[in-house]
Amino acid sequence: MNKKLNSKDVELFLLENLDFFKNRESLIGEMEFKHSSGSASSILEKQIIKLRTEHKNLIDLISSFIETAQENENLFNKSKDLTLKILESNSRNKIIDSVEESFKKEFKVDKAILKFFSKKDIIQLEKLTKFSFHKGTILCGSFSSEKLVALFQDKKVESMVVAVIFNEEEIGLLMLGSYDRSKYLGDEDTTFIEYIRDVLEKKLSN
Repeated sequence: MNKKLNSKDVELFLLENLDFFKNRESLIGEMEFKHSSGSASSILEKQIIKLRTEHKNLIDLISSFIETAQENENLFNKSKDLTLKILESNSRNKIIDSVEESFKKEFKVDKAILKFFSKKDIIQLEKLTKFSFHKGTILCGSFSSEKLVALFQDKKVESMVVAVIFNEEEIGLLMLGSYDRSKYLGDEDTTFIEYIRDVLEKKLSN
């Protein structure tokens, strides 16, 4: 008496012999599948649906890559233009005007401020805000309204990015504020703001 196969044995056999139905069209025609609303009624239809899903996922992934590449190119071009404006500026006031105008118009930042403080004033600001403005500091996130108002003098600012620009005589703060609390959540990539900070430090040290 032959050993009776169970469903698991059949499944394992078919997985190891994926071409089993290749020359057995008549058998496929006799097979039955569990139906549900909108479900495929044959192996071929199931394969087509699977391929269509994989194709859609691939198209979505490619579209995401293209969108990211376009955003990066746009950011690069704007960064390049701002860098050139900074390097071409012949005074601190010109640098301040160029930076603030560029962030507002080109980068669509709600509030952009580049301000310089004496060491005495920066110590007072640190006491007021409880922030530490030492060399290399990047602050990013949504903070209390008291701290945001102390920096931006604008009650509508709800999140911010602040980069410290350090030189021997004064401390500069590049402050970018948003009226959207979720704009800067504290986990943003700060590579761009660090780059602009480095350009400003280099220019101002000359």
